Amino acid sequence: MIRPLIRPLSRPMTRKTLACVVILFLAGFLPATAANDATARDQASSPEADYRTYAEGEHRSAANRARNAYRHPVETLLFFGLKPDMTVVELWPGAGWYTEIIAPIVRDRGAYYAAGFDQESAIAYFGRVNRAFAEKLAARPDLYGHVKVTELAPPEKLDIAPPGSADLVLTFRNLHNWMARGQAETVLRAAYRALKPGGVLGLVEHRGNPAVEQDPKAASGYVNEDYAIALAEAVGFELVAKSEVNANPRDTKDYEMGVWTLPPTLRLGDKDREKYLAIGESDRMTLKFVKPAE
Repeated sequence: MIRPLIRPLSRPMTRKTLACVVILFLAGFLPATAANDATARDQASSPEADYRTYAEGEHRSAANRARNAYRHPVETLLFFGLKPDMTVVELWPGAGWYTEIIAPIVRDRGAYYAAGFDQESAIAYFGRVNRAFAEKLAARPDLYGHVKVTELAPPEKLDIAPPGSADLVLTFRNLHNWMARGQAETVLRAAYRALKPGGVLGLVEHRGNPAVEQDPKAASGYVNEDYAIALAEAVGFELVAKSEVNANPRDTKDYEMGVWTLPPTLRLGDKDREKYLAIGESDRMTLKFVKPAE
């Protein structure tokens, strides 16, 4: 006769015993479930998810959102170490492409300084951009109501933020403009002064061909990476990291109208338009510097 593997209970299970069994059974599952829920919450509220919400938000125009594919704003900002409680300064934000992402992120817990063009400039382009930027801020106080507008107009106006107050200073595709005006060193010194010790300078720029000698005025719009690094190091910054997130190997950097041959400018109009659209926006260096701790 084969005996059963599990013997029947010799007496009925009491309510108290049954309750203990149920509790022990559930205890084996609840911690894992709670951990899974916590993981899901963390993923849903991760910096990448939050930043992508703003990068792809409906408050941005379709044209601006389309440029995410070339500018990689989420990956770039994460690389620079942006956090919601930081004081951030953006140099020459233009019409506010990055403002649309950064300002909402730091609105409640940090601060965003937009160090824009001279408000009194006679240059028509500066005036148009300043007006467009002001209109953008006024249209969405829920997003931009805490933005602090300052001026970056070397050599007179360099108070981009209180000295030693910024965690992060950012500049996107502006270095060549300052080189053209002989202002690169002055601007980088202003950024250095605004940063806290240990603060970060994040720099994105059209990357030149290292086989071509650098034009100090960057007339093509391209800047060689080693040249940019040397400029920043000359005022005291230390290079701590590079990223290829904004690289574009299709960019040959030898165009008739310089970097502005490529989109979004497409300065040649319809001439070879499809060719340049296929190349996309420029190859860009993405450099992270730090102001050494005192």
